[in-house]
Amino acid sequence: MAHIAKLRTLLMSALGPALAILLLLLFAGYAVFGSSGILAWGDYSRQLHDSRAELAMVKKQRDQLKNRVQLLDPRRADPDMVDELVRRELNVGHPDEVIVPLK
Repeated sequence: MAHIAKLRTLLMSALGPALAILLLLLFAGYAVFGSSGILAWGDYSRQLHDSRAELAMVKKQRDQLKNRVQLLDPRRADPDMVDELVRRELNVGHPDEVIVPLK
């Protein structure tokens, strides 16, 4: 009976530190394998690189559109751009004209 009481006392005294170690291991595992852990960092870096490349492409497209808008400004419209736009939208052209698409 004394051995069982000693064993029970020993187990009860080891329960607190064991739970603390288990909790620390849980936090460490989440820090490494979690959704924002160390292993996910590489994936976030790749996504950041892809997003920056997409941002550069969108900025380039925005600058092209901005240039076209400036060329079509009613106060100082570029005659060539207006002529091109009218011919494309209204589908008008003379029979002797040759249209060469540049795309």
